[in-house]
Amino acid sequence: MPTEIFDVEKFVQLSEKASYCAIKRLKDVVKLKLRTPRMLYTLKADPAKAEEIVKNLKCEIREI
Repeated sequence: MPTEIFDVEKFVQLSEKASYCAIKRLKDVVKLKLRTPRMLYTLKADPAKAEEIVKNLKCEIREI
């Protein structure tokens, strides 16, 4: 079961342990998904803010 995170800082911190980050771009929102060994974490952000978050991630980035 995926867990949604609302804190950007915690999401970036979790990216250190993640094997990859998947990015799904929709019309008005961007979904970021972190795959860790035990859990899938998700974060929803607007497109402008999502670009800043992606720059701070510390894992492999995959576009879906």
